[in-house]
Amino acid sequence: MKKLILNLSLIVFFIPMTYAQNALTEHDAISIALKYNYDILVARNNASTDSVNNTRGNAGMLPTISISGSESYSTAENVQQKLADGTLVTSSNAKSNSLNASVGLDWTLFDGGKMFVTKRKLNEIQALGEIQFRDRVLQTVYDVILAYYDVVRQKQELASINEVITYNLERVKISQTSYDAGLSPKTNLLQAKIDLNVYQENAINQQSIIIAAKRTLNQFLGRNADISFEVLDSIPINDLIDKKELVQKLDSSNTSILASKKQVDVSKLSLKEMNTLLFPRINFNAAYGLFQSNTPGSNPLTSRIIGPSVGGTISIPVFQAGNAGRQIKIAKIQLQSDEYNLESVRLQANQQLQNALTQFENQLHLLRIEKDNAILAKENMEISIQRLRFGQTTSLEVSLAEGSFVESLTRLISFEYNLKVAETKLKQLLSQF
Repeated sequence: MKKLILNLSLIVFFIPMTYAQNALTEHDAISIALKYNYDILVARNNASTDSVNNTRGNAGMLPTISISGSESYSTAENVQQKLADGTLVTSSNAKSNSLNASVGLDWTLFDGGKMFVTKRKLNEIQALGEIQFRDRVLQTVYDVILAYYDVVRQKQELASINEVITYNLERVKISQTSYDAGLSPKTNLLQAKIDLNVYQENAINQQSIIIAAKRTLNQFLGRNADISFEVLDSIPINDLIDKKELVQKLDSSNTSILASKKQVDVSKLSLKEMNTLLFPRINFNAAYGLFQSNTPGSNPLTSRIIGPSVGGTISIPVFQAGNAGRQIKIAKIQLQSDEYNLESVRLQANQQLQNALTQFENQLHLLRIEKDNAILAKENMEISIQRLRFGQTTSLEVSLAEGSFVESLTRLISFEYNLKVAETKLKQLLSQF
């Protein structure tokens, strides 16, 4: 019995003290992930980049203004100049300098409407980035929920093992008493102790599995893998699913479909951008500048020009070596590919929805059956223990009853978890977190 007490102490040592700490809820886990998950942080930065790029200036709708200036010095060893009146001027080591400064403006007034198309395209790209960010958030929330309830599932597995250990301790006690009284062979006692040791080993291994599952969840939460926490003890079940409503909402709610639609819109605008290459361009430019030069020995000695200048250019594409037509064809092909991809994404999303609905319905049905089965298995085990106490059965029968009880609990926990997986997948597909 001392050995049994020691083994029981080891099991108690490894059982997590659920109520010693505040349990981390599903809502808490999601909140932490939304703040610290690195995939979400990167996705948020990508969306911010699209927002920063969406400006009228980036679309080419605003002018550019620049200030420039230069100054140069030069020395000529021998200078000969013949002026208009026939005078010949010669000098040596003549020094000169020039100064040039100006403020210039350059503005595209017309480019075939490209600047307006580009601004609309930047709007669509920003909207696409926001959808992609939302998709990343939904995927992370999905991963967090599954990782969270995997910890709950593994805890439930440990609880079921510990429950069987309790029955097994009673079985060993009964077998020991029966053997000491000479009412049963030693083999019954040995088998009971062997089964107890196996379940104790399973409990220790299960604790390692729980630790690994917690580390996985910590990774999704963007924090150190060994941060300690506890979770709730059960998996909530929601069996109220309107299949018809989910199918109707898929096309307007699924982020993968929405992103593909938006990509088609971007490609349509890219095609319009390429078509503007066939139109003329009109540019306006203006400047206000200063030019001054000093050249000793020359006529004039000093020259200074200050004032504004205005001009413009028009460029009419006549022949571009086929580049405009080539780019238009490529844009059309890309648009067609994006439209094909949209239909493919629709089919894939619908398949995922149907699979998740099928899994949800099947797991819900299996769970209802297994709940009854677990009650029967527990009653069967308790009867077997009672029969063993009165010497009406063998250790083998009790061992089989214990195994049947453990298998039933394992199936029950698995069905609960799979049902939660299907429910969470449906929420992700419909953006309903």
